[in-house]
Amino acid sequence: MNFLSSSFIPFIILFIVLYGIIKKVKVYEVFVEGAKDGLNICKNIFPYLLCMLLAIKVFRDSGMLDYIVNFIRPFLDMIGIPAEVVTQIFVKPLSGSGALGIYTDNIKTFGADSYLGVLSSVLMGSTETIFYTIALYFGSVKIKKIRHTLWTAIFSEIIGVIIAVNVTKIIFFN
Repeated sequence: MNFLSSSFIPFIILFIVLYGIIKKVKVYEVFVEGAKDGLNICKNIFPYLLCMLLAIKVFRDSGMLDYIVNFIRPFLDMIGIPAEVVTQIFVKPLSGSGALGIYTDNIKTFGADSYLGVLSSVLMGSTETIFYTIALYFGSVKIKKIRHTLWTAIFSEIIGVIIAVNVTKIIFFN
């Protein structure tokens, strides 16, 4: 399968070049202009990305995340969310790679087939990196007023977590 997909890429590139020639497009010049635009986009995105990654690092390393988890633990127990996945729930809106690291730790610690392992997996698929996405995409097009985007995204994140917990209980461990 890997060989098939790898060998298919040159045919796609050849198709694009031939299609451009048929449409009388200067393929090489258009490619170079597109590459320049891509570099400009990277240059515009980088400050927002760096700021978000630095904030995540400070938030985790300061111990603030652990403090918050311990503070809300009684409420989490009441609604059925295991404290072991709360760190992942808090980090996922900030950083997908940070959440992936926590998810990997959960899988190694509790096992992939355990309730916490399955719940961590479902949470990875049912939540989004909302702060990262807002900072990156709104910042790249210089939108400063995000209006209702953040609150709508937080609300959908909470709904995603609640549904993930209940779906995991009902479908996988009932």
